[in-house]
Amino acid sequence: MPAPLSHLRTLVRPLVRAVTYTRWLHLLIGAIVPLAGGLIYPGLSDPGVVDWLIAGALPVPLVAAAALLPSARRAEGLQARLMLFPGKHARVRGGGGGGTGASATTGDPATTGDPASAGASASTGVSAAPSASWTDRGRTALWLVFRMEAGLAAWLLSIWLLQVTLVLSGVSVEEPVVASLTPPAGPTALAPFPLLVLLALVVAGGRLDTRVARRLLGPSVRERMAALEDRTERLLERNRIARELHDSLGHALTLAVVQAGAARAAGDPEFTDRALATIEETGRAALEDLERVLLLLRESGRRPAGAGPGLDEAARLLDSARSSGAVVEAEISGPVEELPGPVSREAYRMLQEALTNALRHAGPVPVAVRVAADDSRLSLLVTNPLPDGRPPAVAGSGSGLRGIRERAALLGGEAKAGAADGEWRVTVALPLR
Repeated sequence: MPAPLSHLRTLVRPLVRAVTYTRWLHLLIGAIVPLAGGLIYPGLSDPGVVDWLIAGALPVPLVAAAALLPSARRAEGLQARLMLFPGKHARVRGGGGGGTGASATTGDPATTGDPASAGASASTGVSAAPSASWTDRGRTALWLVFRMEAGLAAWLLSIWLLQVTLVLSGVSVEEPVVASLTPPAGPTALAPFPLLVLLALVVAGGRLDTRVARRLLGPSVRERMAALEDRTERLLERNRIARELHDSLGHALTLAVVQAGAARAAGDPEFTDRALATIEETGRAALEDLERVLLLLRESGRRPAGAGPGLDEAARLLDSARSSGAVVEAEISGPVEELPGPVSREAYRMLQEALTNALRHAGPVPVAVRVAADDSRLSLLVTNPLPDGRPPAVAGSGSGLRGIRERAALLGGEAKAGAADGEWRVTVALPLR
């Protein structure tokens, strides 16, 4: 496409969009207050520049005082959404302070913005929540004053440019909108130019109105913090669900693979029966874990009925690892059954992942497990010899080991994994106070 034609389309495109004219209407509505007040004083009889200045200045205290009402901000936010950002996102669900809806972009750079808070549309950045602080009221007051003054200026310029067009077209105008500003006469061929100026003013004024609305009616610091906290909670919940699925299903599948391989290699019907029984038991436990996680996904607002297994059930993990052919030496000391629920459940998952990691990468090798609990600390150590005495090529970079470190960090503890003296060691230390 030739460059001149492309530039022409860029200039014309805003003129064929409905949002351009709803924005202009939103701006002109702001002139109602000064026009109504000006009819009373100074009367606007043959008004001059000073009369219009008085009409625009007198209502300022009244308009600013209206911003003290918390609902004023909500009303202005809803109106701005509906007229400056038409689309599904302009609607408020459930009649509350604001909810977000599906966004409908308008193609204008002024309509795209930062994600808003709980009371603001994600695509508009305009809050529809009532004022919750004096800062909100102050921003609302600035917005109301801006809208009134900008609306009055837009109304005066629109009327004056239309009068100029009429004069250039040969129509007599006896009462100009400003008594001291008579529309200039000129050749009839110049009549379209004031209309072009008016259209440019419509586009520019609407965009300015939109930008100021996003700045003054945008979410407050409190709303942004609430949205950030909500988003952080959702991300933490998703990460927790991902770790639960990885640990429980990964452990079950790893045991099933190891057991099946050992049974096929042994060729012993008795050993095969024991392997199948272990696979069945591990599969049932994994299905229970899966059902618990799926219940959490289905009922995001409610806590699932069953909590995960705790460290006091570690015997089940150790037995399943032994049934796969690994020689597991375990030493558990201290009041493990009295550990806090979150610590006990997370420690169980860490032990599960450490055993799964050993079976997956080293096979049925001797594994040593040390669990020690006292009044202030829980320590967990899982070691196994490395195949050929060499660590894996990407030691410590797997998602399972990363999950162990994340679980420990969330509890204020520390987890390490690495090779030392021909062994692979997973060390976890969790504070209990």
